[in-house]
Amino acid sequence: MKKVLLSISVIILISISSFSQEEKKTTEPPMSNKEARRMKKLLGQAVYPLIKSQPMTGVIPVTGIDAWPDTTQPYKLLFVWTFGTRDSIKVKKVNFALTEIGRVVNLHLASGIPLANMEVVVAVHGLSVFSLQNDETYQKMFHTNNPNTALIKELQDAGVKFIACGQAMSFLEVEKKTLLPGIKMALTAQTILSSYQMKGFVLYDENTED
Repeated sequence: MKKVLLSISVIILISISSFSQEEKKTTEPPMSNKEARRMKKLLGQAVYPLIKSQPMTGVIPVTGIDAWPDTTQPYKLLFVWTFGTRDSIKVKKVNFALTEIGRVVNLHLASGIPLANMEVVVAVHGLSVFSLQNDETYQKMFHTNNPNTALIKELQDAGVKFIACGQAMSFLEVEKKTLLPGIKMALTAQTILSSYQMKGFVLYDENTED
């Protein structure tokens, strides 16, 4: 019995530690004026095949391409989205990892892969579960509406399935009833990751903000 309790304690400590580490991750220094101008120019050239609500989901046109994907086969994409924050400034901005999910979808479409050939699943755990909350709950926590709502809805309309980790929600005291419409919940993200990979899904790890 003592061994069982010790094992459970270790699991809880590891989980809490991982949530804390995500908040403490450092970011790269701010872009220089030159880099900012170059980024603005590139984004001005970007195209948006489907996901359009965020500038960083754009695809930069490239000439001379001679290596294209097979557009006839099915594309099964599995994202593990863990990056999140409680930072008072960052919570007012769209979660960058979520934006990257939208960009990857656009990149596949821009490469000629039909949306009908794509199946996209997002396993959400860690502090990222806060980004799934409705405006009323997000307001109570962070005193602002959830900035991720529009992008999540846009992705859902494109067929993207979001599945929240029940373990993370329990640790962080996030209730299922406070999640945005259409969000599913699993006992744990770990079984989502294992079961979908066994079905042939390609794993993308969205655990950073840049």
